[in-house]
Amino acid sequence: MLFTQYIKDLKTEFSGYNAGQLSKDLLAGLTVSAVALPLALAFGVSSGADAASGLITAIIAGLVMSMLAGAFYQISGPTGAMAAILMSIVAKYQMQGVFLATLMAGVLLLIAGLLHLGKLTSFIPAPVITGFTSGIAIIIALGQIDNFFGTTSEGSSAIAKLLSYRTLGFPINPAAVAIGLFVVLFMAFFPKKWNSVVPASLVGIILATAASMVMGLHVETVGEIPKTLLPESRLSLAAIRWEQVEGLIGPAVSIALLGMIESLLCGASAGRMTGKRLNSDQELIAQGLGNMLVPFFGGIPATAAIARTSVAIKSGAQTRLTGVFHAVGLLLAMFVLGPVMSQIPLAALAGVLMVTAWRMNEWSAIRFFFSHHFKGALFKYFVTMLATVLLDLTMAILIGVSVGLVLFICRSANIEVTAEDVDLERLGVSDSKGTYNWSVVYVTGPLFFVTAEAVQQKLEELAEQELIIFSLRGVSMVDITAVNMLEEYYKTETAKGKKIIFSSIQPSVMRMFERFGLVDTVGQDAFYFSVDRVLKELL
Repeated sequence: MLFTQYIKDLKTEFSGYNAGQLSKDLLAGLTVSAVALPLALAFGVSSGADAASGLITAIIAGLVMSMLAGAFYQISGPTGAMAAILMSIVAKYQMQGVFLATLMAGVLLLIAGLLHLGKLTSFIPAPVITGFTSGIAIIIALGQIDNFFGTTSEGSSAIAKLLSYRTLGFPINPAAVAIGLFVVLFMAFFPKKWNSVVPASLVGIILATAASMVMGLHVETVGEIPKTLLPESRLSLAAIRWEQVEGLIGPAVSIALLGMIESLLCGASAGRMTGKRLNSDQELIAQGLGNMLVPFFGGIPATAAIARTSVAIKSGAQTRLTGVFHAVGLLLAMFVLGPVMSQIPLAALAGVLMVTAWRMNEWSAIRFFFSHHFKGALFKYFVTMLATVLLDLTMAILIGVSVGLVLFICRSANIEVTAEDVDLERLGVSDSKGTYNWSVVYVTGPLFFVTAEAVQQKLEELAEQELIIFSLRGVSMVDITAVNMLEEYYKTETAKGKKIIFSSIQPSVMRMFERFGLVDTVGQDAFYFSVDRVLKELL
């Protein structure tokens, strides 16, 4: 079924594909490769591996994951979020441990996709996704300060590096700043109608590189490009030992969870930018197969990356061929264009990423939260954003979702319970039977452990009534605590001679009553379709 849907999506995606779209995919892919190259090299080194591992990961992930991805815009590769996990694995198990953990994580991701666990992102509130995106944007921007200003920092996180300037100082390289500012201003003022033909980011990088080479500016560049897809250090099945597999189960689960969250949230954020929804299950399958293949080429774990993906979208990507062209561009950089690509100033790429970080924020959603004074949405947004920057991506999502659940429970606790006496005179019925002490209790909202007490307090006010009719049309759900409260109230009050009737019950609530045994306790005669039918029968 997943394969059939994948083929159907491919046919839709490439329907009417023409030379114009091909050129846009090609240019977008080359732009992404220019941005991805230093990131791939840097993430390879920061993970405890080497530059070659990062670049190989980006190439293999670009080819495999892009073609199998759950949407055309997903661009995968090595990411900074994996660094802490991988560094600890390298320290304990060396690179063979990283390769094996990556393979195991790939298997877990593949299983998650086959089990349709991709729907987990539907449980993440929109403000949390917006906050996650803004947090990533801040991390991207902070991570480019060194390259943009030509300075040096220390630390394992963006905040730690920022704080390190207090002791290391902040010596600025004017040439680097000039190149970075040129790219930022060039992209900001580049005519939109021209940008649809050729991405401003690509033109800016070419001009900045040419100027740097002609003028002989002293700025940091990409540096030497590795020239092999099959390094000596790669996964060897013959070297795998069971005790090593057992010890890597925990790290593999962590890699898989982080990869799942990062890829699906990248897809959710990118889907909001493009209006094209991500097929989450297919994306997990792509991530699984890609990570199962990468270690055999000496690569490290890969996930869909919001930085590369947003660059692809902003550069005019049309289909998943953008990811393939990005991989081909990196391959050419490795084997053909190494001497030229090695001269790209890191400040120029920092300028591209600075603009990308600004543009990837969901400004329309943020303005909407502020203009409509959605305090809960703003709280979730800022908490998630700060957690993303200060902690890590996994914790940020867990915290954001937890905050959302707490706020939802608090709002759900605002149940409405009203009681109205039955006016027999208004109904045209004489009081010959002395049945004036009748009340209808209207309940609106979810009836669960938080709201059950509010209902009980209202019922205590009706101690003198002879007949209580519950109208539960506004109750969408009920839990065991609430049903237990209703059953206890029924038993207590009927023992005093009162009559208790339930009416206007939603099907899902009725099923809960039946499962709990309330229907058996009360009897079918105590349930009515509506209050009107109760009154007609009793009067």
